[in-house]
Amino acid sequence: MVEYAMRIDNIFAALADPIRRDILERVSDVELTVNQIALDYDISLAAISKHLKVLLEAGLIRKRKEGRYNYVTTKPEGMREAAAYIKQYEELWGERLDALDNYLKEG
Repeated sequence: MVEYAMRIDNIFAALADPIRRDILERVSDVELTVNQIALDYDISLAAISKHLKVLLEAGLIRKRKEGRYNYVTTKPEGMREAAAYIKQYEELWGERLDALDNYLKEG
């Protein structure tokens, strides 16, 4: 349970940053090199590398090396885990809101 909580914490911490969310969106359907990713941001290559490290440690991206290039793409399993976590609360709150709605209609 503790390991699961730590993974979820890492995923949501990674998703909390707008640059990391944008990177995820950019590599969701195409594999890009680290340099290609860095071109669209007004931050250093070292800062991009740190963002990628956070995404990698959270299990949201994959990196592979080919020659001197590092390629990045999404790793769907990490997002599925976050979606499953949110879904359990969606179901819980859906039931509670339905009960409240029924109560208000009866009252």
